[in-house]
Amino acid sequence: MLTREDFVTRFGGVFEHSPFIAERAYDAGGAGLELTAKAVHAALSAQFRAAPEAERLGVLRAHPDLAGKLAIAGELTADSRNEQAGAGLDRLTQEEHARFTELNSAYTDKFGFPFIIAVKGLNRHDILSAFETRIGNGAAEEFATATGQVEKIAWLRLCAMLPQG
Repeated sequence: MLTREDFVTRFGGVFEHSPFIAERAYDAGGAGLELTAKAVHAALSAQFRAAPEAERLGVLRAHPDLAGKLAIAGELTADSRNEQAGAGLDRLTQEEHARFTELNSAYTDKFGFPFIIAVKGLNRHDILSAFETRIGNGAAEEFATATGQVEKIAWLRLCAMLPQG
């Protein structure tokens, strides 16, 4: 059984820069969780969904732009860096990078948070296509889509850490 501190240390980064989700999940019964991706994801996601909209927006805003300034400066979390590299976002042509930069700015201006997509299994062309489609969404639809993608990213991160269960 993990202590609260150990639980938060281990799972506090699953939702990007948002350890409060792991803290709340532990406090809501996380001490007794089976350490499987399924159980931990359910506990973390329940706390994410129960959080006020302003806190969920904060989680969205904690995510980096895809192929953005943090990536160029080498300041992404290890998870984000590996996820973006796996999709080829660290190997964009100059034209592709310019298009991502343009879309990142337009998307953030429109929605108030960065474009979020679980990139595992996608390539830069898939991501760019999703970006160009989703920028046309309405605010409520895109908030729901982005929060769903955050939960998918959390699932993929947990599957890399724990048996699926």
